[in-house]
Amino acid sequence: MTGGDGAAPLRRTGPAQRATFLELFFDLVYVFALTRISFRAFEDLALEPGGTTGWSPVTGGVKTLLLLLALWAVWQGTAWTTSRYDPHHGWLQFVVITALVGSMVMGVAIPRAFTSTGLAFAVAYVVTQVSRPGLLLLALGSHEYRRLKLRMLITFGATGVLWLTGAFLSPTPRGLLWALALVVEYLAARFGWPVPGLGRSRASRWDVAGEHLAERYQQFFLVALGETILVGGLAYSTGPFDPARTSAFAVALVTTVLLWRIYVQRAGQVLAEAVVRSRHPSDTGRSAADTHLAMVVGLVGTAIGYELTIEHPLTSPEAAWVVLVVGGPVLFLLARARFEYEVFGRVSPSRWLAAVLLVVLFPLLLHVVPLVSATVAALVLGGVATADARRARGHPPEPATPPL
Repeated sequence: MTGGDGAAPLRRTGPAQRATFLELFFDLVYVFALTRISFRAFEDLALEPGGTTGWSPVTGGVKTLLLLLALWAVWQGTAWTTSRYDPHHGWLQFVVITALVGSMVMGVAIPRAFTSTGLAFAVAYVVTQVSRPGLLLLALGSHEYRRLKLRMLITFGATGVLWLTGAFLSPTPRGLLWALALVVEYLAARFGWPVPGLGRSRASRWDVAGEHLAERYQQFFLVALGETILVGGLAYSTGPFDPARTSAFAVALVTTVLLWRIYVQRAGQVLAEAVVRSRHPSDTGRSAADTHLAMVVGLVGTAIGYELTIEHPLTSPEAAWVVLVVGGPVLFLLARARFEYEVFGRVSPSRWLAAVLLVVLFPLLLHVVPLVSATVAALVLGGVATADARRARGHPPEPATPPL
């Protein structure tokens, strides 16, 4: 750990500070953790010997989403912490290492989190979430931010009871308690961590390194994009390498490239500029956090769709399969439209028109094989990427004009 351990771990002013190697190392854990999310969903959706999935879109999908939201809560809390405080400080490095270990344990536990490994998942989550404000409470000494960390510690301590209690219950009540805990935590973060007698704070008053925070969200998007490549590659590498599976793998690769292209053109390139130019960088950062969460959920859904398509390219599809193959790109496009508004204060019609087109085509795609559905989704995404390229051709790079 680096020096400066004796002083409060506040960020130093000056030039933009990039993510540390430890933060990037922390991100690598999420490549693994997101593949476990996809693995769990694929197991629910994979064909059983009788020819049906046996999957309930409500229970299976909600449980998988709940685990993804828990992973995101840990990652986002760590990213905001390193954007508000000095990530080179010893206390902060210990916070990141604790989050790294906790996220790894959560990732390992994800496939059976609602059966045999629920306690491991819950303990890892609670320890990670409680230790972060607890360690900072000690590190900040008498600094004014200490009051915020106390409120966060109380909140996570209270919700931790729900997480740990749920781990000893059967799957359905476990899911209900964990969902309640997440709702409380997300609402507490949204409203400034209110605690009776201790008040609350406004995000607009929080000092954050805007460029660092923007870079962290860009990096997590790349992690999620990398997960789509990994899932598709692993599914195809098991063979056989027949024309149908090879075509499905090729469509998956093309779709990943298109998703990257749509993200970076151009809002993804200038997010940091938008956060810095905003009158309230913390508010812009929080809004971008919600948008990136939606885009990541869309990417994870798309990755699961890849795997289903590669494994069953010419099989008569289940409705849940088409929801993922088409719904993943739809959610990504809608979130990307909001992202464009956050950066430029407007939305290109191509994004929401493409999303509407995929929704309109959904009933028809229920009657075609998954390879056709995946190809249609890729063609629609290709249309959006082409529209972006045509709009940008011959014009200077558009500067960020955030509306917040």
